Amino acid sequence: MGATVTTNTVGKTWDGANEPLGASYGKLMMWFFIVSDALTFSGFLAAYGFSRFKFIETWPLADEVFTHFPFAHGQNAPMYYVALMTFILIFSSVTMVLAVDAGHNMNKGKVAFYMFLTIIGGLIFVGSQAWEWKNFIKGEYGAIETKGGSILQFVNAKGERVKLEEFAATLQEDRVQRTRGNALWFGSEPALPTYSVAEVQAGFKSNPDLLIRTEVIFDKETAKTAVGAHPTLNDREFHTKHKTILTRAESEKMLANAVLVVEGANLERNEYGSKLFADFFFFITGFHGFHVFSGVIINIIIFLNVLLGTYEKRRSYEMVEKVGLYWHFVDLVWVFVFTFFYLV
Repeated sequence: MGATVTTNTVGKTWDGANEPLGASYGKLMMWFFIVSDALTFSGFLAAYGFSRFKFIETWPLADEVFTHFPFAHGQNAPMYYVALMTFILIFSSVTMVLAVDAGHNMNKGKVAFYMFLTIIGGLIFVGSQAWEWKNFIKGEYGAIETKGGSILQFVNAKGERVKLEEFAATLQEDRVQRTRGNALWFGSEPALPTYSVAEVQAGFKSNPDLLIRTEVIFDKETAKTAVGAHPTLNDREFHTKHKTILTRAESEKMLANAVLVVEGANLERNEYGSKLFADFFFFITGFHGFHVFSGVIINIIIFLNVLLGTYEKRRSYEMVEKVGLYWHFVDLVWVFVFTFFYLV
């Protein structure tokens, strides 16, 4: 019988000398990572979409949550700063493209300049996310949680939100932090809130113009016919989505079931509505923020190598191109997060 000769081509294909699909080994591995990470983010956003659809009636309105802007305290600027963050991140993607193009032309100075701008943009974005988290955790208005877990917010006769500090009374009482051992319904609070339930109830009683707005959202067609919808709101004030404002009698009845004062948001509850909103906010934006922070660190390392002339000696700036692929992916993911989490 003739001898069979088997040729092992595995080493020949993957030893870095050849370029499968016209891409080097390093770029191919980066694409594999990007595809796998894209599937991960897709799963998170899909879970967010299903949860939002299931709890759509109590889902917070993004325009009412993300209203802060640096150095403009007290001004209502819905989504302005989030839009600015998005622009900065997209602009950093443009500077990364210019850095890659300069690398193709073997222009060390321009590569370093545009990578520096990319790093600055990434740092601004990460810092902006941290600032946004701080405001989200701290909250602005405060709310009440009832025995059934409903979130009650306070508004004036015009339907405008009112902060707890504007009407809560000051009572002489011994306050004890609620833990699972001494609270009703096994509820707990991470720290004592600024005001007690009794102080909020007393302040509400002494301000007859105040009303309670529930977390339940109605669309334009059903809002006017909903039980308890505030009669003074006109057509313009009934937007596509509108939370229900109770009458004074219904407000007092709901407030009697109060068990907790909620200030800001955490993983257990939040003053904006469904607690799942806060869970997804922390997880999805935090996971993306970790990617941006990691990208900034990698960009700094590549930037230093550019300054040292490492890639100039190799006569190739392919490493800049590989990092650029990752950075573009991070930017693209944020576009989807911004669209589905903030805009839709």
